Amino acid sequence: MTRILVVDDELQIRKALSVNLTARGYEVDTAASGEEALAQAAAHHPDLVLLDIGLPGIDGIEVVEGLRGWTNVPIIMLSVRDAEADKVRALDAGADDYVTKPFGMNEVLARLRAALRRHHPEPEQPVIRTAGFELDLARKTAAREGSPVHLTPTEWSIVEVLTRHPGRLITQRQLLQEVWGPQYEHETNYLRVHLAAIRKKLEAEAGRPRYFVTEPGIGYRFEPDPA
Repeated sequence: MTRILVVDDELQIRKALSVNLTARGYEVDTAASGEEALAQAAAHHPDLVLLDIGLPGIDGIEVVEGLRGWTNVPIIMLSVRDAEADKVRALDAGADDYVTKPFGMNEVLARLRAALRRHHPEPEQPVIRTAGFELDLARKTAAREGSPVHLTPTEWSIVEVLTRHPGRLITQRQLLQEVWGPQYEHETNYLRVHLAAIRKKLEAEAGRPRYFVTEPGIGYRFEPDPA
C-alpha cells in the first residue's frame, strides 16, 4: 500500500487530506510540525510527502532540506497564493511540485499520482511523441507534423532538461544552471527568449503553449499528452 505523509499545522487540512486519501486506498500518516514530519518520515519511510511551507518551528523548506539529506521521496508543497518566493526556494531545495491553497482535492490527487508515476518511471525512451511533434533525444532530431525542425544547441539543452522530467516543475534557476551554468542563474531573459523560440518551432499555438508551460515567476514544465 502506498504511504503518504501529510504535514500541515492546520487540523482541518490534515483531516480533509487524510480522509480523502484513506478513502482512495492510501495509508496516511500526519504531522503538525516540521520536527514531527522529520521524525515520522524517518520512522515510516513514506512513498510521498504533502508538505505545508508555513510550519511552526522548522519550516517546510527546512524539512525539504532535511529529507533530501537521505531520501529522494517525492515532495509536493502546499502553499498560500502570495508565497511565490517560498515556492521557488522549496523547489530549489528539492521539492517536486506545489499546490496553492486553497486547493481542490482533485488537483492534489492528480499531482500526487503524477509525482508517484515519475518516482517509479518506466525505462527511459529516447523518442518523445506528442500529437504535434516528435523528439529523438538520442539523435537530437525534431519533427513537427512530419517535417524536420531545427533546434539550436541551446534550445536542445532546454528541451532535454524539461522533457526528461515530464510533468515536473523546473525552476528558472535550476534550468539556467543546467543549461548555462551557475553564473547565469539570474538571467531569466535568456529563458524567455529561448522558450519563445522553442514554442514557435514546436507548438501549434506558440501564444497558448500546450506542452512547454510557464509557471509565472517560478519556472517551466513539460506536459506530455495524457497516456
